[in-house]
Amino acid sequence: MAARLFQSILLEIKNKIPFILGIVDTNGNIVSCTELRFIGENVEAAEEFFSMGVDEGECGGYTFRKLDGYDNGVEYAVFAGQSGENAAIACNITAVAINNSKSLYDEKHDKATFVKKIILDNILPGDIYIKSREMQFQNEIKRVVYLIHMEQKQDVAVVEMLQKIFPDRQRDFAITINETEVVLVKELRSSDAKEINKYGKQIDAGVTEAGIDHVVGIGSVANQLKDIARSFKEAQVAVEIGRVFDESITMMSYENLGIGRLIYQLPTTLCEMFLSEVFKKGSVESLDEETLFTIQKFFENNLNVSETSRKLFVHRNTLVYRLEKIKKLTGLDLREFDNAIVLKVALMVKQYLRSRENLN
Repeated sequence: MAARLFQSILLEIKNKIPFILGIVDTNGNIVSCTELRFIGENVEAAEEFFSMGVDEGECGGYTFRKLDGYDNGVEYAVFAGQSGENAAIACNITAVAINNSKSLYDEKHDKATFVKKIILDNILPGDIYIKSREMQFQNEIKRVVYLIHMEQKQDVAVVEMLQKIFPDRQRDFAITINETEVVLVKELRSSDAKEINKYGKQIDAGVTEAGIDHVVGIGSVANQLKDIARSFKEAQVAVEIGRVFDESITMMSYENLGIGRLIYQLPTTLCEMFLSEVFKKGSVESLDEETLFTIQKFFENNLNVSETSRKLFVHRNTLVYRLEKIKKLTGLDLREFDNAIVLKVALMVKQYLRSRENLN
C-alpha cells in the first residue's frame, strides 16, 4: 500500500519541481521517485540521516524529511536530490500530502478502524451500510464480540496473541480499546453456543498461559455489522457482572448471566429495600464464612442434602443441623425451594451492593 500511495503523489508533483523527489527506507533504498528509473537504487546518505535521530535535515547533498510510520512501523523519508530552502519546502509539503493521504486511505480502507468506530459508536448507523459496501465488507453475517479485560496494561501482548490464534485479519479483528481492554470481533459460521464458547475458551486459555490476570466477557451474536456495538456493550456487562458475583470466573457470557443480569439493572435503593424485607436486622451479617460456604454448596448441589453432605465431607445430620441454624438466623428454610430462591437472590443483592460501595 505504502509504495503505491507514495508513487501516486510523487507523479502529481513531478512536473511542478525542477529536481528529483523520492521516498527512501531506512536502508537508503528508493521505493518511489519522480524519476521511475531510480526506483530500487540506493541513496547512501539516507542511512546516515536516519542515524542522526532528527525529523528533517540535509546530508550528503540531499535534503530529507521523515514520514510517519508505515507498514508495521517501517520508517521512510522524503528526499530531494539537492539541498537548499526550496528542497526543504518541497520535502515538507510532500510529507504533509503523503501523511494526509494515508489518513484518508486508512479511514476508507482499514476494516479494523471501521469496526472500532462501530463498536465505540463513532459512526452514524446510516453510514455503516454505505461504508461497508465501499470496503466490500459483508454486512449481514454472524459475528460476536469477546472483550478481554486485564488488571494491568498488557494490550499489545494480548492483541499479538489473538492475531496468532485467529490469523484471518479480513474476518477476525483484534482491536485495542484502551490499555486494559482488548476486543476480538469474531466471524461465526452459526449461532451455536458451543462454537461461541469454544472460541472463548481458546482466548481464555491463551491469556491465562501468558500469565495475565483477566476476565473474558462474551456478547450475544450480532447478525449485522451495526449490532456489534450492542454485542460489545453486552460483553462489558458480562465482565462487570462476572467480577461482582464470582471473582474466580475468568470467562462470562452475557447469555448466561441469569439472575445477576436482573440484579445489576436494579437501583440500589430498591435492592436495599428488598434486603430489609427479607432479613431480620443483622441476620445476614451473622452468617459466618463456614455457613456461607455451606449455603453455596447446597445451591450448587440442587438443594440435595445427601449430595451436599458428601461434597462437604460431613455427616448428613451435621448438614441438617447447619440448615436449621440458617433457618433460625434468617427465617428461611433452604430445603424449601421458594425460601432457597429468596436467600439466593438476597445474597447476590448483598454482594452487588457491596461492590457498588467499593466503587464509591
